[in-house]
Amino acid sequence: MIRRPAIPAGLPAWLYLPAALGITLIVLPPIALLAQTPWDTFLDQVGSQSSRQALWLSLRTAAISTLLCVALGVPMAVVFARHDGAVTRLLRSLVLLPLVLPPVVGGIALLYTFGRFGLVGEHLRAIGIDIAFTSAAVVLAQTFVALPFLVISVEGALRVAGTRYEEVAATLGAGPSRTLWRVTLPLVVPSLLAGVVLAFARAMGEFGATITFAGNAPGITQTAPLAIYVAEIDDPQAAIPLSLVLVVVSLIVVVAVHTRRRRSVQEAL
Repeated sequence: MIRRPAIPAGLPAWLYLPAALGITLIVLPPIALLAQTPWDTFLDQVGSQSSRQALWLSLRTAAISTLLCVALGVPMAVVFARHDGAVTRLLRSLVLLPLVLPPVVGGIALLYTFGRFGLVGEHLRAIGIDIAFTSAAVVLAQTFVALPFLVISVEGALRVAGTRYEEVAATLGAGPSRTLWRVTLPLVVPSLLAGVVLAFARAMGEFGATITFAGNAPGITQTAPLAIYVAEIDDPQAAIPLSLVLVVVSLIVVVAVHTRRRRSVQEAL
C-alpha cells in the first residue's frame, strides 16, 4: 500500500486579522520610539557620563545575577524535573511566583527580608552587613525576578529529555554525580543557554523591585531603566536614546534565543 504524503491543514482566513492586530500592537511602539529618536544628539546623550554609568552598572549587575541564577536555578530545575510530589509542586509554584508578582511588590518583600530591620537583614546588620540600597541589593532584586526564567527553561527541557539515558548510565555503573555532569546536563545545554540569555535580559530590564529595594543612587544603584525613568520625568526627549539602546539589546537577545531554538529543533529532526 502506497502512503500519500501528509498535507498540512490550511488555516481559517479570519485567523490572520487578530494575528495582524497583535503583531501591530507589539511592533508599532518600537517603531514610534525609533521615529522620535533625536539622532542629532543621540551619541552625545548615550555617551554622557550618567548614561555610561547606568549602562555599565546594568551590564555588571545583570551578569552577576545571571551567574547566581545558573548556580541556584539549575539545581532547582533538576530537582523539580525529577520529583512530582505535592511538596515539589508547591515549591515550584512559589519559585515561579516572581513571574506574576508585580515587581514593586517583590521589592517590598525583599526590603522586609533583607532590609535593615527585615527578617534576615536585622541579623546581617548585627554583624555589619547592610544589603538594602547598595549594588548588592540591585543584584539580589535582579536575581529574584530573573531566576524563574532559567528554572522554567531547564526544567522543561529535562522533562522532555526524560530519564532513559540516566537509567542506562546507572545500569552501566555511573554514580548520581557522574550521571548528572556527563549525561543529564549535556542533554539540556541548548535550553540552559536560552535560559541564561532570558535571565540576563530580564535582569537588564528590571525596574520595580530595584527602585524599591535598592533605591536610585547614580553610580551605585541607578541602572539603565532607572536612568530612563528619571530622564522621562525631567526631559522626555532625553530618555529616548537610552531606551532605544535597551530595545536593541533586548532584540539581539530575542533573536539569539529564537535562532538557537530553531537550530536545536532542526538538529533534533
